[in-house]
Amino acid sequence: MIYLREIQFNPNPKGWAIDLPAFKKLQKLDFNSSITFFVGENGSGKSTLMEAIAYLCNFNVLGGSQNTISRSGAESDLPNNLKFVWAKKINKGFFLRAESFFNYATYLDDLYKEMSRINSPEMLNVYRSYGGESLNKQSHGETFRSLTANRFRWPGIYLLDEPEAALSPQNQLVFLSYLYQYQKDSQFIIATHSPILMAFPNAQIFNFDVHPLRKGELEEMEHFQLTKNFLNNPESYLHHLFSSEEE
Repeated sequence: MIYLREIQFNPNPKGWAIDLPAFKKLQKLDFNSSITFFVGENGSGKSTLMEAIAYLCNFNVLGGSQNTISRSGAESDLPNNLKFVWAKKINKGFFLRAESFFNYATYLDDLYKEMSRINSPEMLNVYRSYGGESLNKQSHGETFRSLTANRFRWPGIYLLDEPEAALSPQNQLVFLSYLYQYQKDSQFIIATHSPILMAFPNAQIFNFDVHPLRKGELEEMEHFQLTKNFLNNPESYLHHLFSSEEE
């Protein structure tokens, strides 16, 4: 399901974020698949754009959904230079930001404690979308599996910033099976370094390593090429790497 159809970039931009090489002279991004990947090196602008999309979706920019914690904390001025074109406006979804997810899990725990203190029946719903248990009591991988199996199954727009950080290669494959189930009713935009995730069939990939960023194919991505070449001949790569270190 495609909810967000297009992101238009201000033709007369203002601010530092819009000057990142990936965004210079960029007019728009078209979304023509329910699964989209942002791919590029660290610092290329993937997370900056993800955060801007989260902000304009009214999600907590530190991770979460609407009405969680605060929307303050955006580190860039990029949202001021973007305009959304919706195929169908939706206000449900989630922004997964691995680096600050602990804060969101702690927010849920604090909410549960407060509702317990006042004996609110709503306390039973706090963990309902997360497997029925505090996220801080689960391992990193268990937390993500709980989110995927419970929270992501509801129709919405889901923004995931490097979800593979919590997943083994085997669980990345399991995650792909969930994406396949959920894509009919939801839209996923995923920033990733994982060639396994990028291989999802009929997904669109935006390459942030070319300027301005543009769509590309899996086989063109440097992450895919490097991983494939390394696995085909690890001895050669390691010999070259360690020989360089000794010089």
